[in-house]
Amino acid sequence: QVQLVESGGGLVKPGGSLRLSCAASGFHPDLYAIGWFRQAPGKEREGVSCISSRDGSTTYADSVKGRFTTSKDNAKNTVYLQMNSLKPEDTAVYLCNAGIIGSGGRYHPNPRYWGQGTQVTVSS
Repeated sequence: QVQLVESGGGLVKPGGSLRLSCAASGFHPDLYAIGWFRQAPGKEREGVSCISSRDGSTTYADSVKGRFTTSKDNAKNTVYLQMNSLKPEDTAVYLCNAGIIGSGGRYHPNPRYWGQGTQVTVSS
């Protein structure tokens, strides 16, 4: 049974940092790419970043490029999202998903494999 559990969220001041974790179980780390998404109140869910299961390559939304970094530890089957220089507009519930990256490089989330999310609040 595939399970994804996010952790590491919290309240941080603008300019601060947080590191989120997505602990996966029920599948080999080479099987799925992992995508990070976020959803703010009243807004649609948006993709933040993803990391390939094949070569560990990463992609980022323009809004977080240069500030967020995604990495993985295959031994722990865990993916991390390091968030630096946080802004109030980064406030959202952050979720991870196990999916695939298509031939065009686009991430395709698997609708069955979502974590429960972790709240990130950036406020002074």
